[in-house]
Amino acid sequence: MIKTPHKVDLPLPKREVSDPAALAAEIMEKLTYSIGKDAKVATPHDWLTATILVVRDRVIDKWMESTRTTYHNNGKRVYYLSLEFLIGRLLRDAMSNLGLMDDIQTALQSLSVEFDVIATLEPDAALGNGGLGRLAACFMESMATVNIPAYGYGIRYIHGLFRQQMAEGWQVELPESWLAHGNPWEFERRESSYEVGFGGTVETAEGPDGEPRYVWKQSERVIATAYDTPAVGWRGERVNTLRLWAAQPIDPILLAAFNAGDHIGALRESNKAETLTRVLYPADATPAGQELRLRQEFFFCSASLQDIVRRHLQQGNTLAQMPDKVAIQLNDTHPAVSVAELMRILIDLHGVTFDDAWDITSKTFSYTNHTLLPEALESWPVPLFERLLPRHMQLVYAINAKILLDARKKRGFNDNEIRQISLIDESGERRVRMGNLAFIGSHSVNGVSALHTELMKETVFADLHKLYPTRINNKTNGITPRRWLMQCNPDLTSLLTEAIGPAFLDDTAKLTELDAFADDAAFQEKFAAVKRANKQQLAQLVASRMGIKIDPSAMFDIQIKRIHEYKRQLLNIIETVALFDQIRSHPERDWVPRVKLFAGKAAPSYHNAKLIIKLANDVARVINNDPSVRGLLKVVFVPNYNVSLAEVMVPAADLSEQISTAGMEASGTGNMKFALNGALTIGTLDGANVEMRDHVGEDNIVIFGMTAEEVGRTRAEGHNPRAVIEASPELQQALSAIASGVFSPDDRERYSGLVDGLYHHDWFMVAADFDAYARAQRQVDSIWTDEAAWYSKTIRNTARMGWFSSDRTIRQYNDEIWRA
Repeated sequence: MIKTPHKVDLPLPKREVSDPAALAAEIMEKLTYSIGKDAKVATPHDWLTATILVVRDRVIDKWMESTRTTYHNNGKRVYYLSLEFLIGRLLRDAMSNLGLMDDIQTALQSLSVEFDVIATLEPDAALGNGGLGRLAACFMESMATVNIPAYGYGIRYIHGLFRQQMAEGWQVELPESWLAHGNPWEFERRESSYEVGFGGTVETAEGPDGEPRYVWKQSERVIATAYDTPAVGWRGERVNTLRLWAAQPIDPILLAAFNAGDHIGALRESNKAETLTRVLYPADATPAGQELRLRQEFFFCSASLQDIVRRHLQQGNTLAQMPDKVAIQLNDTHPAVSVAELMRILIDLHGVTFDDAWDITSKTFSYTNHTLLPEALESWPVPLFERLLPRHMQLVYAINAKILLDARKKRGFNDNEIRQISLIDESGERRVRMGNLAFIGSHSVNGVSALHTELMKETVFADLHKLYPTRINNKTNGITPRRWLMQCNPDLTSLLTEAIGPAFLDDTAKLTELDAFADDAAFQEKFAAVKRANKQQLAQLVASRMGIKIDPSAMFDIQIKRIHEYKRQLLNIIETVALFDQIRSHPERDWVPRVKLFAGKAAPSYHNAKLIIKLANDVARVINNDPSVRGLLKVVFVPNYNVSLAEVMVPAADLSEQISTAGMEASGTGNMKFALNGALTIGTLDGANVEMRDHVGEDNIVIFGMTAEEVGRTRAEGHNPRAVIEASPELQQALSAIASGVFSPDDRERYSGLVDGLYHHDWFMVAADFDAYARAQRQVDSIWTDEAAWYSKTIRNTARMGWFSSDRTIRQYNDEIWRA
């Protein structure tokens, strides 16, 4: 019999911040003994891994210390559940937050290794799509920075979101193999493995108290295994944990089938398990795709909740204490099934009564809504939900009965109001409304900008807001200034430090001191020099990747975000075509040279979004090869947008395009990143643009177009886009050129359907806002020609963006919701 040794708290050797010579020696040690390479034959990837391991050792010291403190205090923890974490590269982030940047670079130079060369070899973790995932990553960093004990929970996607390539201007999706050579930042936690089941039946048995107990007999099971990545806060004061789940089969190989000659079938269970975590957002245009998405969501929610409950009980707490010790934040509707899963765990596995379980659950969860688009508020066909999760279907109906009876008897809700708040949508085929489940199962529901929060109350959750009038609150999004200023724009950070001192590094509110320099000619010259250097870096990237030369002295007009019709890349492209026509028709005018830069990915099954990418590339091909433009206008669509590309494009932007249809963008965070880095914003009064205008001042942002109220009224009263188009000669001519095949001579009908949509319904108000947008662009031209006025405005943008730090957002979450 093997005796378990007594636990002894032995002091571990700490790797304090060392001088460059000591760091160089450690890098050589890792290269030799961890990677098994001699320096003479080491590849750049070997040097990268060795450097990561040296930095990681220091992270681990802080990580262990943070974990011990949290366990010792037994205080409240925050658990952030998100299907996406777009964390990007981690080496530079960790080095900066630990104060190792200069020493590591010097150490590598002494070994004849260039840091910038190896740093670009680190793969972007392909764990997110856009703003939702990047926000989750910013929040993880800020929770550590402001000393909140927290876990992030998500999925360890093998490929994650696709790698985007262009084939004759069309988006092509390829697998993003970011894990192909391992991930030195992560740690497998085999002891944190849980079974997750699907399908089967629910049986009733009599409990010890004589009451019925329900037993879910699952027909399928997989194992969820945890992989932990440290999330380092500023100055390394706290390191939290990002825990991602990998799926493994119960039986990796069916040996009987293999030996019988069915070699493929023998791996069926293994392939089925791995499919769960292979790809982020599998296309859901087919029933199989819908089923895989629901399986993914339940897989990560069930594993996370089992882990949370295990940790809570392991510390000697009771289940009744969960709301005092556990705060679970649902990042959008993807983890909403967690509400039903926690109810199942409490009732079926721990014998808690339904009413007590509901009290615990609703006090533990809070929910962040990120969209007003009905299609993004997930719902699942009842037959699919019931087949995959039969016990959860029972619980959804039980929760629904409780809520609807209360609404009818206590609040006097009428039939229409009952229909709107029900967890079951009966307007067509019966579907489970996940947005309603998240709302009803949470004690707090927040929007992510002031406008978005008010629209939640008036539109998608109007009746639920009537039932729970104090539940909805606002938490305007923010960005981490460490990655989106200090790391991506070190020259600007140095300039700001020189001007106002280093206090803003710890408190971005101190950036307001920069206001005093906005009209200082000498400072403007230095600010402009930083911007020019960043533009030259982007120009080099475009030249090396795409073979296109762009002039850094031209205005860099940038729109980078997920491709969607409501984000209105189409409006930008149409105005570009109109500008192209104007430049050719009026060569005598003093045109401002512009480079229009686009980047972003379209969902694989989103036809119109992919068509917009093709149009951008077709327009670019024509404009960039027309000598009559005289270099005054260039268009570039940069493929495979990710965090690392954003870190180059954001500091280089002169003009930030934030032009979504008013009332449709929940917040946006790209707008904040651009403004913080000294770009002027052209945008609608949508999402956080409204609050940005209030902070930077109306004179330092270019606002155009319809308001959310005007959009709603126009749609309600009946929009006549044909009349609008025919009254705008520039718009009509641009649309005629696009529809007739000027930009698609190989397929003249390619864009006829896209243009017809604008003539017949124009749901996203592209035609309605075109003239206002074109006028706003000419206003931007006018500001650009007055260099002193331009830099006065852009410096004030940087100075007044401190409020939009994710540190502020997280403090508000904690003060008003989590109370950790």
